[in-house]
Amino acid sequence: MKVVFHTTEGKRVEAEANAGDNLLRVAQAAGMPLEGTCEGQMACSTCHVVVDAEWFDRLPEASEEEEDMLDLAAGVRRTSRLSCQIVLEDGLDGLSVAIPAESHDMSRG
Repeated sequence: MKVVFHTTEGKRVEAEANAGDNLLRVAQAAGMPLEGTCEGQMACSTCHVVVDAEWFDRLPEASEEEEDMLDLAAGVRRTSRLSCQIVLEDGLDGLSVAIPAESHDMSRG
């Protein structure tokens, strides 16, 4: 399946993924600046993405814990999610998300 990332520089980056993959790991493999400091434990918001509106309602609802972490993220929008909490399923082929301008992976310098 395909996932499309939109960078802050206006680039469109397509990445290949499989059903069951975690969106954060797919984004990192594609070179996106998502740090994922807590490694998917929902203890940070460094993997925040903005899901395109047409895809947002296709995702399972965010948990209360995820919503709490999104409250701490910079640049949150109505369709914001933590990429570590999105498990790709067959119906998400073509999923499109934007990387917020505030994202920076400190491990990459």
